[in-house]
Amino acid sequence: MAEKATFFFEAEFLRKLERLSLLSRRVFTGQVKGEKKSPRRGTSVEFADYRNYVPGDDLRYLDWNIYGRLDRLLLKLFVEEEDLRVYLLLDRSRSMDFGAPTKFDYARRVAAALAYLALVGLDRVAVRAFAETLEPGLPLLRGRGNVWPVFEYLSRLQPGGETRLSEALTRQAQETKRPGLCILLSDFLDPQGYQRGLDALVGRGFEVVVIQVLDAEELQPSLVGDLKLVDAESGEEREITVSESLLRAYRRNVEEFCAELQTYCHGRGLTYLRTTTAQPFEILVLTTLRRRGVVGG
Repeated sequence: MAEKATFFFEAEFLRKLERLSLLSRRVFTGQVKGEKKSPRRGTSVEFADYRNYVPGDDLRYLDWNIYGRLDRLLLKLFVEEEDLRVYLLLDRSRSMDFGAPTKFDYARRVAAALAYLALVGLDRVAVRAFAETLEPGLPLLRGRGNVWPVFEYLSRLQPGGETRLSEALTRQAQETKRPGLCILLSDFLDPQGYQRGLDALVGRGFEVVVIQVLDAEELQPSLVGDLKLVDAESGEEREITVSESLLRAYRRNVEEFCAELQTYCHGRGLTYLRTTTAQPFEILVLTTLRRRGVVGG
């Protein structure tokens, strides 16, 4: 499997990934025994609570120390450790086809790394791409044996189409029977906004991690002079003269846009992270995402 996985990553990077795991700040009810804590009461290793003994209970889980002190029969309850459902949503709209490497290729590698973490950690992973609409993608998969199908699916994707971010996220919220950890990779350059879609995910009970991927040129453009600008998605053309004052206004607007997205996410309990393709990919996954609590280990 390691040889196939090197389609995206070197073997040494995969070994580093295997020492990490995806983290969730919330507790979701899982499906089978895995590595995440479930709210259901079971008999695993971590103590959770007590309840009164009733005839027929397993005597092995009686707390005899409490019985000796209080003369009460109390049964120990434990937290079951179960699998986490992870939903990876990847923006493949035309606006992501910018830069070197492109924002899309960068975000695709992030999605592949996070899917690998989840699969080797016995979590369940679904991967879906979107542009005008949310595509079927891959359903929830579990186990190391599904690493290659995920990588193969991601490798076949190509950027194209206009962004309909809120429509895609709303559809994800409506179609998902059991919510979990939703990791969204996008540049968020959708003139129709993102608020309605993010609210739909939160309302459905997802824990949401927003990773905004931009190119450094989008934040600090170096173009000057008379230019014809073409919108990557709509094809709209506009001739402008780029001056220093116009660049300053542009940079201010971009920073305000990103700050509004960050404030919006924080106000609703979402994890927000902005990165550029200039940041080495390995540092983003192994250091930045760990520092932000998205992965641990």
